[in-house]
Amino acid sequence: MSTSSGKQPTSGGGADPAPKPSRRVFSPEYKLAMVAEYENAPNGEKGAILRREGLYSSHIVEWARARDAGHLGHVGTGATGAATTGAGSRVKKSADQIELEKLRRQNEKLQADLTKTRMALDIMGKAHALLEEVSGSADNDNPPRRS
Repeated sequence: MSTSSGKQPTSGGGADPAPKPSRRVFSPEYKLAMVAEYENAPNGEKGAILRREGLYSSHIVEWARARDAGHLGHVGTGATGAATTGAGSRVKKSADQIELEKLRRQNEKLQADLTKTRMALDIMGKAHALLEEVSGSADNDNPPRRS
């Protein structure tokens, strides 16, 4: 039987027949394992991992950021909670290392630009010499006479 409000009658003390869904909680070990599996999977298989586990890509992104920032617990953490090196963990780079990598990339780019500039100058020099030669031969030629 249904009531006039369209809801099924409840038995007992008026409790909601559908329990409130609870939010899933993932352990730090599970998060690290999933991030490592996702990062090591070929591009075509990453979606299959997410579907199998019932996860979203935003979970992986969030967990990877937490891991990289050292906020994600780890089975191999020391007393300070800092992640140790191991499967699924990355060593955080110091500011000096980050700056050194940036400067190395900049140096490689500048070296490539310098090589291009030198080749362009070499071509311009050859073109200039050719034009000088053509100009000099034109001055030596007598203009044709009109009849």
